[in-house]
Formats: sequence, C-alpha cells, structure tokens
Amino acid sequence: MVASQAHVGPDSGPWLVVGLGNPGPEYAGNRHNIGFMVADLLADRMGGRFKAHKSRSQVVEGRLSGLRVVLAKPMTYMNLSGGPVTALRDFYKVPLDRIVVVHDELDIDFAVLRLKRGGGDNGHNGLKSLTKAMGPDYFRVRFGIGRPPGRMDVADFVLKDFSSTERKGLDVEVDRAADAVESLMGEGLEAAQGRYNS
Repeated sequence: MVASQAHVGPDSGPWLVVGLGNPGPEYAGNRHNIGFMVADLLADRMGGRFKAHKSRSQVVEGRLSGLRVVLAKPMTYMNLSGGPVTALRDFYKVPLDRIVVVHDELDIDFAVLRLKRGGGDNGHNGLKSLTKAMGPDYFRVRFGIGRPPGRMDVADFVLKDFSSTERKGLDVEVDRAADAVESLMGEGLEAAQGRYNS
C-alpha cells in the first residue's frame, strides 16, 4: 500500500522531510544531529538555503527527484520537535504518509541505515515528541550511531561529536542517507528498503 502511495505524482502536494537535531553551533557535530547533516546535504541538492519559518523551523522549498519537497530543521530542542513539525504539516497540508523524518538510532551500528514507517520511539526524545503530536505513522530514515562504549551515559553519548574514525567516512554515509530519502519518496518504501536496509 505504502509503495503505491509514493507514486502519486509530482503535483499531488509536497513531501515534508524533517531532519532532527539541536540548534546551535555547539551541537553541530553531535551524533544526535545527523538529521540536520542529512537535511543540509539535501538542501544543497535542491540548490536552496534554509530560511526561518513561523513554525519555529528553518525551511527550504524545492524539488528532489522531480518531487515537491519542504525540507525542515526544527529550531526547538530535540525533545520539543513535535510542535514545529505539526505546525509545518498543517501549514503545508501534508498527510502523514508524505512525512519523512531523518534521525539517529542507538540500536543500529554506526552508519547502517534502516527505513521504516511507524513504530515506537525507542527512547528517542525527538521521536517521542513527534509521535505524541501526530501519531507514529510517519516514515523514518534511521541512521545508526551504535551504543555508547563501557558505562557512558546514553545522553552524553548522543551529545558528543562522532569519533575521529567515524568522521573519516561520515560524508559518504550522510550522502547515502540523503540518497535513501530520495529513494523512499520516489520509489516507495519497499524498494528503498531493499536498496538501503543493509
């Protein structure tokens, strides 16, 4: 069902693609900000620049793979993402089956991607806020960051920058995650899962 909904054509309203993260330069390289990193790359592909929107988000409008897309980075902190995203959904009149959220995922090894629709929040405060605001049935592009080493606290781990080893390949992996977003919108969930759920 989902795959066919992705083929509704370029003029049936926009997709809303949301990268999750925390605003501010001190968070820019954090594991928790991988959604912002993917959104920045997609904005480059669209040839657009993020601009402030009344939803408390930064937004770029344009096209990806021939589809109309609203690309957003909520400017509240991660655990309050639901408010801005719901405001954008209402403003652009985007149904839940055209919303894609890009986020970090602890229970997946570094740089492994998993695409899905719906499900729990797995302790992720951004997803918790989104699901509380609009229900769970949005698409997720989950970017693995792995579990913290030893006894490091999860909150500390996600708010630390990627390690020097991880950073070596990070640009390539962010590029791949951006490709996965485009594939999900253009080809449908099943085809994108077959390609990227490594």
